[in-house]
Amino acid sequence: MATPSRPDQPPRRSGGSSTAPLHAESVLGGRADPGTSAVPAMGPGVEPAGFEETTQALAPAVGPWADSLGRAGSRAAQTLLVAAVVVGVIWVLLQVKVVLIAVLVALILASAVGPVVKWLEHRGWSNLLATLAAFLGILALVGGVITGIVFAVRSEWDTLTASAQEGWNELQRLVQSGPIPVDTAAIDSAVQQAGDFVTSGSFAGGAISGLGAATEFITGVVLMIVVLFFCLKDGEKMWNFTLRWFRGERRAKLAESVDRSAQVLGGYVRGTAFVALIDAVFIGAALLALRVPLAIPLAVLVFVTAFIPVVGATIAGVVAVLVALVTNGPGTALLVVLVIIVVNQIEGNILQPIIMGRTLSLHALIVLLALTVGTLVGGIFGAILAVPYTAVAWAVIQVWSSRYQVGDDPVLGPDPVNPKDRVESKATMAERWKYQRMRYQQALGGRFGATERDAVRQDDSTDDDAGERAPHAAGRGTGSGEDARKP
Repeated sequence: MATPSRPDQPPRRSGGSSTAPLHAESVLGGRADPGTSAVPAMGPGVEPAGFEETTQALAPAVGPWADSLGRAGSRAAQTLLVAAVVVGVIWVLLQVKVVLIAVLVALILASAVGPVVKWLEHRGWSNLLATLAAFLGILALVGGVITGIVFAVRSEWDTLTASAQEGWNELQRLVQSGPIPVDTAAIDSAVQQAGDFVTSGSFAGGAISGLGAATEFITGVVLMIVVLFFCLKDGEKMWNFTLRWFRGERRAKLAESVDRSAQVLGGYVRGTAFVALIDAVFIGAALLALRVPLAIPLAVLVFVTAFIPVVGATIAGVVAVLVALVTNGPGTALLVVLVIIVVNQIEGNILQPIIMGRTLSLHALIVLLALTVGTLVGGIFGAILAVPYTAVAWAVIQVWSSRYQVGDDPVLGPDPVNPKDRVESKATMAERWKYQRMRYQQALGGRFGATERDAVRQDDSTDDDAGERAPHAAGRGTGSGEDARKP
């Protein structure tokens, strides 16, 4: 006797490439299998018939990556793949380190001098004349500084070497007469070994490798000059060309990323240069007053090392103190130490907060880590470029990510990011209006930034409309003429 169908039994579905899902649904849900007429037992604690067989049949369809271990393995594989790509990119960049450093230095200089070019253009100068004026001004400044250092060292080199010899002899006498016993024979042996190394073939090989490094340096300088010129002259044009490949939100974020990057790099270079100039003037004046040889080159060294955060001032101070100690004695060296401490305190507590402001917006630990990594990867140039480009990376991350929860939190407490450090607070009203126009330009029907195909379509549609209106206009013209000829 056939079992009557239940009122709540769903109708039999048709279609599909397999009846396995239907079978699983009927068994797991306590419904009748379309292929059978028996109704499985129902009720609390009663396992549907065929439950274990169905789950085993469905298990291979899930796959071995569905459990927690499989998901962890897939994430580990993805992480290793991304790490391999990052390592490969870094390896390629290290192979062209000269080109990379030249481009990075040119970009940071162009960001610092770019406002001067725009200011000259607003004054009525042409783009070429403004670029040449700013470009030649940079070359004259850098060339003058280098020439001054060379002539200052040459004019005082004999005095410095004689004073260094006397200071070395005085230092040996102080060591021998001091309370701590020192083996002077070991010192003389070390000096002799240093002299033998200078006259050996190993030193000649090192000199040859140094000549190769000098050649790379000159090549990088020439490339940097060329890239700097074109960045100053055609920077906006090249970036305009790049933005035309994007539209909408992506174009707006790319434009904002470049604006914030230029703002960070330019502000960092200009602020650091001004602070370094003040440090160099004060320390150089003190060295001149104390009659320390090579006061001008040491002041220039203070200016250059100021671009290395945290440790730059310490390096310049140690060199100045050593020169004063060797040439003028311990008393003058102690006075130089006091001057450097006072200048550093003024810089850290007064000049940096007022001039630099919140340009970098980085924690001191991040600055230290970026400086260390940059030094290990790129040497002195890496130490100079690591911190500003880390600040650029942080600004770009803020532009492209909206996951950070702004404001105070009832559980986490106050927001550790100052509102003045947020990227949205650093854009001007004109820049914000520009970004909004980029976002809604396509929705408003603007032609600017349209692809070539869209432009051609719009031109074709305009021509078609004009062609359709022409016969009607001609007909109206003829009719009017005929009407005019009628009596």
